[in-house]
Amino acid sequence: MGENSKIEWCDHTFNPWIGCQKVSPGCDHCYAEAMMDHRYGRVKWGAHGERQRTSEQNWRKPIQWNAKARAFRMEHGHRPRVFCASLADVFDNQVDSSWRDDLFALVRKCDRLDWLVLTKRPENIEKMLPSDWRDGYSNVWLGTTAEDQTRFDLRWKRLKKIPSVIRFISYEPALGPVRLPSNGSLPDWLISGGESGPNARTMRPQWVRDIIADCRRFGVAAFHKQWGSYHSNTLVMEKGMAARQAREIDAEGKGGGLVNGELVREFPDRN
Repeated sequence: MGENSKIEWCDHTFNPWIGCQKVSPGCDHCYAEAMMDHRYGRVKWGAHGERQRTSEQNWRKPIQWNAKARAFRMEHGHRPRVFCASLADVFDNQVDSSWRDDLFALVRKCDRLDWLVLTKRPENIEKMLPSDWRDGYSNVWLGTTAEDQTRFDLRWKRLKKIPSVIRFISYEPALGPVRLPSNGSLPDWLISGGESGPNARTMRPQWVRDIIADCRRFGVAAFHKQWGSYHSNTLVMEKGMAARQAREIDAEGKGGGLVNGELVREFPDRN
């Protein structure tokens, strides 16, 4: 549950516990539920399901990454980025608060890692942060998922009030257009991506072009992860190619990842 990651925008994933419940349309085809509940039977998903803490061996992995972080930075040019948590939500109401205390103690200890904490529950962040948070930990980036404009408007309004060295939006799975406001606070980073897996819902190419244009207009780092499936890829949807042909041209991420022939993979300046 803690490992080198195949997710393009991080270097490791760490899951302090497993289990969650669905809160909005972006959760409908949850990969974590499909894997941990339906496939492996590790936990029962939902409001009345359990949250399972991962092993002590797993909890030691960030300490190992932290010990190697300086060498990692010399090789890769950036601090190791840890996505926490890909199979749960740190700010889930159903999680034992002592587990969260243990997690933030680990985060403080592993100060050479940048922890990317992504939630669908930004309304819970303030009351669940540790008492010494103040202006934010220097190694924690706070993010929220926004699959459409409704969720962006609601969740960003809450996240932007929380002090954090980096605040980011995960526009994945993209289920509708999202535009950034022309005034007020903006995220430092925006990740976009289409839904993958069986019954994946379509991501429209223009949504991606528009949000990347907004990011460039307002100085927000943009990271387009993937189209999710080739039926959403511009080569198929707009140019009429077969998925097989599109795959030969664009093999970035699931369903390809090029936007107008360009790989958009920007990161925010954490300094």
